Amino acid sequence: MDIKYMNRAIELAKLGAGYTNPNPLVGAVIVKNNKIIGEGYHKIYGGPHAEVEAIRNSTEDLIGSTMYVTLEPCSHYGKTPPCVNAIVEKGISKVVIGMKDPNPLVAGKGIEILEANGIEVITGVLEEEVKKLNEIFIKYITTKEPFCIMKTAMTIDGKIATKNGDSKWITNEKSREYVHELRHRVSAIMVGIGTVLKDNPLLTTRTNEEKGKDALRVIVDTSCRIPLDARVLNLKSNAKTLIATTEKADKEKIKALKDKGAEILFIPVKKGKVDLKYLVSKLGEMSIDSILLEGGSTLNSSALNEKIVDKVITFIAPKIVGGKEAKTPVDGEGIGFVKDAIILKHIEVSKFDEDVMIESYIRRRD
Repeated sequence: MDIKYMNRAIELAKLGAGYTNPNPLVGAVIVKNNKIIGEGYHKIYGGPHAEVEAIRNSTEDLIGSTMYVTLEPCSHYGKTPPCVNAIVEKGISKVVIGMKDPNPLVAGKGIEILEANGIEVITGVLEEEVKKLNEIFIKYITTKEPFCIMKTAMTIDGKIATKNGDSKWITNEKSREYVHELRHRVSAIMVGIGTVLKDNPLLTTRTNEEKGKDALRVIVDTSCRIPLDARVLNLKSNAKTLIATTEKADKEKIKALKDKGAEILFIPVKKGKVDLKYLVSKLGEMSIDSILLEGGSTLNSSALNEKIVDKVITFIAPKIVGGKEAKTPVDGEGIGFVKDAIILKHIEVSKFDEDVMIESYIRRRD
């Protein structure tokens, strides 16, 4: 039964995706006499936590009940009061936890308080599932660095565009809809100036418009070549466009971009380009907990070389375009020996009609 109710808590937690960043996704279920009497999830950053929502939504007295919660209840004052206090006050007798909170402010303290008040605590139920659910939060809360997802879409022969640069559309509509879901979940979308000049993208979330949100748009542009009429500078959006540039940029152009409402972030130069590692660190300081890399092969190559990528999502379409001049997902100098190749792990495969999506994670050598 623990697994059944924890699965329900995970389902609830997912409803908060895209709205709680940089907080975790948390769901809670309260059970009494083998019946669910309360449910809740963390709906929005700064709002009530899942445990409090479940308590508020309960239909019966909570004395002697069991709470299933995906993440260890907090024990500190943040945007809201400690959840452990509410659990103790309501007479809940048992708490089943998916995973301990990696946040140093919690890190087992919530469990200690519950147990000190005579509440039975069980941990580690569906722990791996909960960890994947909160992979963004886990990295950000422990390193203060954003979780970076590199998304690519290619033909079955490994091309992201034809020899003429045409790429609309490599993947099908269902695959593209899923990409918009990814955009909704993250805090920022990052592309290089090459993508802006070639495709003039909007970088907005266009699926589920009533509930979806736009992420911060980050344009990596060493010399501020972005045209003032670029669509990312001229749209109605609930998120801003940030230009990550360097001192190479023209001061008049910087002023014009600011007049358009763009944010400017000056980043040191590394090998003639924006220092991506420094940029990602600065975004972390701005409470950006996740980045979707949607650039071309140049940005992908630089991101992999700088070791900022955590996860790779690859869409493969059943199409062949060929051509030695047609672009591949990653360019640059490349790796000289297969033994030195970047290794991916934890492979998962899904299908969107005829398209195949492969999710994987970078295996660190150090």
